[in-house]
Amino acid sequence: MKKFLIVAFLGLLAACNSNEPAKVDSMKSGSDSATTNQDVTYPYQIQYSSKFEIGDPQQAKMILDVWKDWDNGNLANHKENFADSLEMHFADGSMMHSSRDSVLATGQSYRNMYASSVSRVDAVVPLKSIDKNENWVCVWGMETDTDKKGKVDSFYLQETWRFNKAGKTDLLYQFRAAGTPPKK
Repeated sequence: MKKFLIVAFLGLLAACNSNEPAKVDSMKSGSDSATTNQDVTYPYQIQYSSKFEIGDPQQAKMILDVWKDWDNGNLANHKENFADSLEMHFADGSMMHSSRDSVLATGQSYRNMYASSVSRVDAVVPLKSIDKNENWVCVWGMETDTDKKGKVDSFYLQETWRFNKAGKTDLLYQFRAAGTPPKK
């Protein structure tokens, strides 16, 4: 695990120093069987899964395409990345469970309230839950929105996206933190 974290950190550091899009040739888990096959007793009962490996980088690209569509103001651009039915849990506590078209129309209406939106991606990690046979992508970043009156708001985002068996996103969990401390 330490080797993976060091490699991931160095890769992230290198990506931060480049103006070109990051390219992932391959990510393979299991290179050090001593760290991947250990039995670990955790201090909490894990409710979902504790058995993950690095997943498909193409799924990470799909999610970043969706982020770019948000920035560009066109959520229908990669409509094919979404399952027919979507469940989304947003950072403000709201939740949607509806058809793809309904969720995208609602999202587009919300995005249209902003003059611009600019995302910064700090990290993206494709994951595969081995025991659940599910694919996930986690993204950490920052979003800076400008409303139509010119007010700017920045915040950190963490999103966790699940893919169904057809390779389409069907579930999102989103978390948000203030980008700057509140003014006194």
